Amino acid sequence: MIWVETIINGMLLGGLYALVGLGLGYAFGIMRIVNVAQGDFIVAAAFIGVALVPWTPISPLLVIVPVAIISFIFGIILQRLMINRVLGQDQIPQILLTFGLAIVLRNGMVELFGANSQSIDAGELRFMGFELLGLRLGVLPVLILAIALALFTLLHLWMRHTRMGRIIRATADDFEVVQLTGVNYRRVYGIAMGVAMALSAVAGVLLAMRGSFTPYSGADRLLIAFEVVVIGGLGSFWGMFLGGMLLGVTQLVALKLDPSSGLMWGHLMFLLILFVSPNGIAGLMRR
Repeated sequence: MIWVETIINGMLLGGLYALVGLGLGYAFGIMRIVNVAQGDFIVAAAFIGVALVPWTPISPLLVIVPVAIISFIFGIILQRLMINRVLGQDQIPQILLTFGLAIVLRNGMVELFGANSQSIDAGELRFMGFELLGLRLGVLPVLILAIALALFTLLHLWMRHTRMGRIIRATADDFEVVQLTGVNYRRVYGIAMGVAMALSAVAGVLLAMRGSFTPYSGADRLLIAFEVVVIGGLGSFWGMFLGGMLLGVTQLVALKLDPSSGLMWGHLMFLLILFVSPNGIAGLMRR
């Protein structure tokens, strides 16, 4: 029974990991942007959440809404004022720009908030649990998985069944062709980056509720996001979700077997998947 509980808890953690990777994978799938600053944006959203929680009524979880809105607006502004200027076939300028943004953002957070570890106070929610078929599960991890599933589903439906979603998909396929229909692809990219930032903000707030973070935690968040996207397969929403699940389960099972292993086995699983299928889980499913 203890192993069943470990696997289920790994799946709960994996849902959060999938959400961490969703913003990065969405931005890359639409605009082919390798956002090196993604991890630092996630941490910045967590700091915004810490600042807004005292002003959030009813439940600390509701702080997700204002943080996501702020991040959506910031993503649009960032794309229109900076990233659109370096779009092109060569990805090096994009990487250098987002790398510079990461450095500026990280040092700005140290200056504003200090280097001490912080977390979002979820109140009693962090310690609440319940019994299910003899298993002890936490309420917060289950809620996080439900939020992750809801966001993946809503994003999938929005991209498939709305006019804006179809425009974004068409722009991702060929931004030059959509201009012939009167679509301003740079504005579309702005909306896409806003959505990516909002998704990353939700992940940042939820991560901060489950654990602590510092202004230097961005590199860890970026690594998780990168592994989830690659394991799942570039451009595959549900592949990323399964990739997050696999990463979470691997890490918790490995920690149960060898508490001193840390996150090593999760990284090894990433390399194994990459070796077996360079296109990740999505590539394996297409075989």
